Amino acid sequence: MNNSIFKFDSPKNEPVLQYAKGSIEREQIMYDLTRMSNQDIEIPLIIGGKEVRTGKLGKVVMPHNHSKVLATYHQVTEKEIQLAINEALKAKRMWENLSWIERSSIMMKAAELISKKYRNLLLSATMLGQSKNVFQAEIDAACEVIDFLRFNVHFASNIYNEQPNSDFGQLNRVEYRPLEGFVFTVTPFNFTAIASNLNMSVALMGNTTVWKPATTSLLSNYYLMKIFEEAGLPAGVINFIPGSGSLIGKNVMKHKDLAGFHFTGSNATFNSLWRGVTENLSTYTSYPKMVGETGGKDFIFVHHSANPIEVATAIVRGAFEYQGQKCSAASRAYIPQSLWKEIKDHVLTQVEQIKVGGVENFENFMNAVIDESAFDNIMRYIELAKNADDCEIVFGGTGDKSVGYFIQPTILLTTNPNFLTMREEIFGPVMTIFVYDDADYELALNLCNETSPYGLTGSIFATDRYAVLKAFNTLRYAAGNFYINDKPSGAVVGMQPFGGARGSGTNDKAGGSLNLLRWVSPRTIKETYVPASNFKYPFME
Repeated sequence: MNNSIFKFDSPKNEPVLQYAKGSIEREQIMYDLTRMSNQDIEIPLIIGGKEVRTGKLGKVVMPHNHSKVLATYHQVTEKEIQLAINEALKAKRMWENLSWIERSSIMMKAAELISKKYRNLLLSATMLGQSKNVFQAEIDAACEVIDFLRFNVHFASNIYNEQPNSDFGQLNRVEYRPLEGFVFTVTPFNFTAIASNLNMSVALMGNTTVWKPATTSLLSNYYLMKIFEEAGLPAGVINFIPGSGSLIGKNVMKHKDLAGFHFTGSNATFNSLWRGVTENLSTYTSYPKMVGETGGKDFIFVHHSANPIEVATAIVRGAFEYQGQKCSAASRAYIPQSLWKEIKDHVLTQVEQIKVGGVENFENFMNAVIDESAFDNIMRYIELAKNADDCEIVFGGTGDKSVGYFIQPTILLTTNPNFLTMREEIFGPVMTIFVYDDADYELALNLCNETSPYGLTGSIFATDRYAVLKAFNTLRYAAGNFYINDKPSGAVVGMQPFGGARGSGTNDKAGGSLNLLRWVSPRTIKETYVPASNFKYPFME
């Protein structure tokens, strides 16, 4: 019996490879991209550790070359949904009783496999299937996936080590039980790391999952699942079921053993899941834990003391990295009149250098948006701006979906701080700017705070510390991740736990211990060594 008391120290973040011209890593990834581009693999369901083929097929294509098929996948039917739930519940009996150290070892092995053996596999799948350039794929599908796996083990170690005091004559302890039932995980297309973490953070704490991956990220998600299995994840701990979200959700929501759901995606879908839970409350064994991150309308706020070139760089990087398809992407900016011309000149100088195209050409800063539906929706906002009296296009405003779903980086200038593109999440390469009078700094801060229903990320640019503090306090609830003199994106696991409130979700902070605590149901245990043998207390004498 292993009765050692073990603690996982805080790890270091995975080093980010740069893929510079002439580097070994660049040559290797170019080779793997070519190899994977010429494949058309079959993606089955994986339920209870077994591959399941339904014959109901769909296609995975490259967003930047949508005539190119990367994979053919099987879609779940109602029969397989029930099977996945049953297998998750069956696997939980052994998984929850496995030592947390053994569960942690599986997570650590998965991290090592991705770092050393499968890095290029995950990068290539993410680049081709989700149209991410090599650097964005590196920080996502390699570094962030690895960091989540390693840091969560450290956070779990701290959680399990936190125990209550005991007095003479008694022993007190807390058992961090997993939730009673299975957890439904719904993952988005835009981050391979989220697909990994929404399942593995839950599993680390002793739970089992039914996983609905986004159709547009199936290639990388399937490879993740295979890596987890190679790392030793037992059959049924995670059950991989691609297919219709509405069909899966309908069946999952009415099951009595639903213990919670871990979600990243749109407000509409999250609200639908929440309503589904409330409509079935009398059915459940326990109240399900509902954890979700749903998007943002993230801002860059500029004070007249800011450095214009730094602001411009933050706008370009913050708004246009990964085509603006990040929940944290900058999509609105508030700029003082005195700095507008200089900032505009710097922004235009930089954005004119942006090249848009396929991921195979490393000169391309931007690639394709994820699919035709996203393309059409983004272009709808751009057309609205073109036809509005209180908005103008400063740069871009065009798109072409004939070969891939390409949209040029687009900058809008509005005189209306409540213009639609200042309020609604677009999830594409569109930045809207509002210019305010320098004297109206506090008024503009209040506009920023009140305009959008979201509260995910935001930043303040200023060298005047009093101005920074004013923004810090006024925008307290406008952003769950707040940045000072930086773009409002790029949170690092272990450094900036990520999440927001308001319309942006439940703010349970992925990349920190708070999220892991959502996946346990603590039991307090008190043991009395010598129990009382008389009911009377001394005051009664």
